[in-house]
Order: sequence, then C-alpha cells, then structure tokens
Amino acid sequence: MTALTAETPPSEEGTVETPSGKGRSGENFPVGSWLIRRDLRVHVHAFYRFARNADDIADNPALNPDDKVRRLDRMAAILDGAPGVDSPAATAMRASLAETGVTAQHCHDVLHAFRLDATKLRYRDWDDLMEYCRYSAAPVGRQLLDLHGESRNTWPASEALCAALQVLNHLQDCAADYRALDRVYLPLDDLAAMDCTVEALAAPAASSGLRRVIDSLLDRTDILISTARDLPPRVSARGLRWESAVIVGLAARLARRLRHGDPLATRVKLGKNDFAAAFLTGILARKR
Repeated sequence: MTALTAETPPSEEGTVETPSGKGRSGENFPVGSWLIRRDLRVHVHAFYRFARNADDIADNPALNPDDKVRRLDRMAAILDGAPGVDSPAATAMRASLAETGVTAQHCHDVLHAFRLDATKLRYRDWDDLMEYCRYSAAPVGRQLLDLHGESRNTWPASEALCAALQVLNHLQDCAADYRALDRVYLPLDDLAAMDCTVEALAAPAASSGLRRVIDSLLDRTDILISTARDLPPRVSARGLRWESAVIVGLAARLARRLRHGDPLATRVKLGKNDFAAAFLTGILARKR
C-alpha cells in the first residue's frame, strides 16, 4: 500500500459520504496543529476527516435512519478492506492505519457512536450520556495517544477531557440539534428534576428551568475538566503534551462562556483571544 500523503482527496461525487463542508477551522480545539509532529499530522487529519464525514452522514436531515446506518456500515466495511471507492475518507483512513499500525478499533468506536446518532434521539441520565461519550469522544483521544506511542495510563485523563469537550459541544448545539434533528443530549432525568421538558429547547431563549439544567451539566463537566488537567504531565511527546494543555484551557474557557451565555439565543463559542490565551497559558505552564 502506498504511503499516505496530504494531497487533495479524490472527488466525493457518487460516494456514500455526504460532506457538510464543515472543517477543522470550525472546531473548538486545534486538530493536528503545528504542535503535533510533522510526520503525524497527516494521520491526525485523516482520522478527523473520517470522523467528520461519518458525523455528517449521521447529521444529514435528508437521510432516514436506515440509510444513515447503511452508509456508516459501508464506511466500516471499506475501513476493514472491502473493495470499492465509495468512501474516500475510509480508504484514506485504512491507508493511515496500515502505515502507522494503530488499531482500527477507535474508528469503529466512533462509527458506533454515529449509528447511535442516527437511531437514538434521547438520553436517560448522565451515565447514559457518558456511555455515548465512551464511543463518540474517548476514541479521538485514544487515537492521538496511540499515534504518539503514549502509555495507556494517559487514557483516563484523556477520556475525561474528550467527554468534557463532547458535553460542551452538546450544550453549544442543544437548540440546533433539537430543532433540526429532534435529537436531545440533555439527560431527561436532569430536565425532569428542573420541571423542564425537551420542548423548552424550541424557545428563543432559555427558561429558568433549562438554565438550571445547563448549569448542572456544567458543574459535572467542570469535574471532568479538573480530571483532565492530569493529562499533559503524563504525555511524553512534547508537542502533544503542549497541545493537550491548550485544549484543557480551551475547555475551561468554553465552560465559563456557557455559564454566562444562552445557547438558545445564540451559539456560544470561543473567540480568537480565547485561543491565544489558552495557547500562551498552556505552553508556559508545560515549560515550567
């Protein structure tokens, strides 16, 4: 198999993939930034593109659940070596795995999460949501750590960070997910405890009950971020150690913004100053 390159991928026309046009620049955290070893960046980008295109299938409102699952299954088959060129992202990911020797399990785990997105619209409680994050978020950190040959004693802190980022993203997009896809990640038990229902997500602004739900979820997310602060000191690769420190800082900043912002009224997001501050704080802290 030929070595993976960073060249422009083949045309998406006629594939099972339905790219939305979203890219790395729209994420809350750096994806394969210059902090990552140059020879590994292309593999980070391949994994991102694989997960991004699978996510786009799960989030496509024009597809029914069965069609979404069929397309995701096809990506899995090509990842595992099935012939065909109808999933360029899976083909590129297969080449990346062959070149690096990283297990395909992390890719299959995220595909499992996207199958859930296609078929599951509600989450019972926090534990149910964390089980989803086990497949949707944790594999992202594991993939990066395995690419760098890191010890698996980094996994617990990494999984806390990835789960925190996932919950923060759910809170950012809670209104859009409900309005466009009837998908609600806010646990039903938390909503009921505040005398709130999922219909509150259709309002132009958060009600007092929904605000309490959001704050309660942020309380638990802050605990995850606190656990995640143990990740950078455990990472051996300097660039990945620095990048993980930056991401922990960005997670804390986004959580604070969500404390003071209303995700129903507008999309609460990080600005350039947040990225700059998190970068300087993370790098300086790791140097010390």
